[in-house]
Amino acid sequence: MKEEITFEDFLKVDIRIGTIIEVNYFPKARKPAYQLKIDFGDLGIKKTSAQITDLYSKEDLLNAQVSAIMNFKSRQIANFMSEVLVLGIYNTDGKVVLLRASKAVKNGEQVR
Repeated sequence: MKEEITFEDFLKVDIRIGTIIEVNYFPKARKPAYQLKIDFGDLGIKKTSAQITDLYSKEDLLNAQVSAIMNFKSRQIANFMSEVLVLGIYNTDGKVVLLRASKAVKNGEQVR
């Protein structure tokens, strides 16, 4: 387990739900990945890359809702600027399983 944090520390992390509206292969990434465009409602459309090609096809991801950290500092990955961090769990096979809402929610809703 990682270092204990306070509730105030948790409140600093802005986790929102958004809908993937575009999925493209990311050939310049070191490991197989997709470039995603995610609609976060009033917060706008954000870009990210995600190494989730093992378990998800482009068709699986299009229009899927995912959770992401919005206030994670943008990061340059090859020739692409990743603006948010999509959340997932490494399963026992070392493949990423996305964290998702169990029911559809409005884009941009905050995880609390």
